[in-house]
Amino acid sequence: MRVIATLFLVFILAGCAAGPKTPPAAPSGGSVAYAPQNLAPSPLRPYPETDAFLQCVPFARAVSGIQIYGDAGTWWDKAARDYARGNRPQIGAVLSLRPTQRMRLGHVAVVVAVQDSRRILVSHANWGGDSSTRGKIHSRQPVVDVSPNNDWSEVRLMNTLGTFGSVYPAHGFIYQQRNVASAASAS
Repeated sequence: MRVIATLFLVFILAGCAAGPKTPPAAPSGGSVAYAPQNLAPSPLRPYPETDAFLQCVPFARAVSGIQIYGDAGTWWDKAARDYARGNRPQIGAVLSLRPTQRMRLGHVAVVVAVQDSRRILVSHANWGGDSSTRGKIHSRQPVVDVSPNNDWSEVRLMNTLGTFGSVYPAHGFIYQQRNVASAASAS
């Protein structure tokens, strides 16, 4: 019995001691690719980690690349000249919320995933109900379209408690694509 146990242990240890397997050689005249070739570059830019108090506008501008300045509530009208706008979510687009009595300056958030025609995930800053959540980045936060016409004119965002809060009026989405007329005048 000891002989069998010893042989078993020797075989196990021999397997652990084997060197790493080398990848197969490339066929002559070609190369081997180990990564998918059809991945599009991400339309999102990384945001550096920080402990600073963040506002939604500089965060959305940095992550989306959409170069609009001013309060979030002004982005929709300012985008009309330079950027495409619409009511269908796209990754990299900015969801523009209208100013309200509770949210006087509006709010902007960057779409990071489209789950279906009524559900998206956004990343944004300065969204929360207290000092521990305000001024922070909230990544991949669920948003639902609750508008009667499925046009994203009314939305609810999941709050930090994990429930969907109030209904917020939305303008729609500002897309990363620049309008043709503004792109021509910029060059």
